[in-house]
Amino acid sequence: QVQVVESGGGLVQAGGSLRLSCAASGFTVSAYGMNWYRQAPGKERELVAASAGGRTNYADTVKGRFTLCRDNAKNTVYMQMNSLKPEDTAVYYCNAHARDYTFRDVDYWGKGTLVTVSS
Repeated sequence: QVQVVESGGGLVQAGGSLRLSCAASGFTVSAYGMNWYRQAPGKERELVAASAGGRTNYADTVKGRFTLCRDNAKNTVYMQMNSLKPEDTAVYYCNAHARDYTFRDVDYWGKGTLVTVSS
């Protein structure tokens, strides 16, 4: 059974740090593109960090502050978030993405973890 479980969210003051975790089961993260999205109240879900093929890209809004890393041995993906700003407040979602041999997109999502940054 496939599961994606995020954790590590919480309340932090501006300038603080958090580390989000994304624990996967039922599939191997090393075989998937692993991504972090976020959705702020009243806004659309946006891609924050994307990791695939040994490369990672970040949204301009978080570049230099957020770092995505994989621990394949633990089948877990992390996102270290530093210098947090109130505008980083959102529910953060972990996503696993791949395309199967029929070119069908396969996506697994977690339920999200809430990050609240106070000013």
